Amino acid sequence: MNPCSYLDATRTLAKQAGEKILEIYNTEFSVEEKDDKSPLTAADMASHNAIVAGLEALTPDIPVLSEESAKIPYTERASWDTYWLIDPLDGTKEFIKRNGEFTVNIALIDKGVPVLGVVHVPVTGVTYAGCAGQGSIKEVPGEGEKPIHVRKLSDGPMAVVGSRSHQGDSLKAFLEKLGDHEIVSMGSSLKICLVAEGVADVYPRLGLTSEWDTAAAHCVVTEAGGSLTDLEMQPLRYNTKDSLLNPFFFVFGDDSRDWSKYL
Repeated sequence: MNPCSYLDATRTLAKQAGEKILEIYNTEFSVEEKDDKSPLTAADMASHNAIVAGLEALTPDIPVLSEESAKIPYTERASWDTYWLIDPLDGTKEFIKRNGEFTVNIALIDKGVPVLGVVHVPVTGVTYAGCAGQGSIKEVPGEGEKPIHVRKLSDGPMAVVGSRSHQGDSLKAFLEKLGDHEIVSMGSSLKICLVAEGVADVYPRLGLTSEWDTAAAHCVVTEAGGSLTDLEMQPLRYNTKDSLLNPFFFVFGDDSRDWSKYL
């Protein structure tokens, strides 16, 4: 399997899903609550349906796991070597706030590793994409696409990506030990993409996320020369257990530093 052969089609699918989301974003949409109290809008489902239909047509033999169809038991998932992992609308809270910081995330996982990732931003039309062995790009409407790469640490204050919606005591303690830094606030998987394109140095996520939140951007940052690891500095792996929750993690560009020492 060559994951890069699916990249153009996946980018197109993400953009089409983004258009479905914008159709609802520009209306007086309603918000429901899922069982776990997280918000759900018609945009989540419109994007989910568009992506699943597109992937089933593109690769009928590869199963699809989406945030909106996450009840597939591990007994079934455990047999999947390769599968699509999608978050049709990452950052539903940002969507509801109408701040534009939400994304469409599509990843292809092979043996626990993201080998293709597309992160599309419907409001700006920006798309980040990467696939195994080919590096990562950022595509900006009207400007075309360019390769992106993480940056090395400089002598100035570190740029740390933080969440708009989640900041807790663990993060505050980490930042105190880190020393001179600036906080860059951002929603959704865009936080990981900021590290991938060399705008930020580190994103410590000391709170809960799910595998579909990170997989696509994980591929993008890895192919841009960075890392996404657990707190023991081991790369995150996918579909290895019953729960689809991630451990706490770091995203960073410069691997010359042991980020765990600031915990």
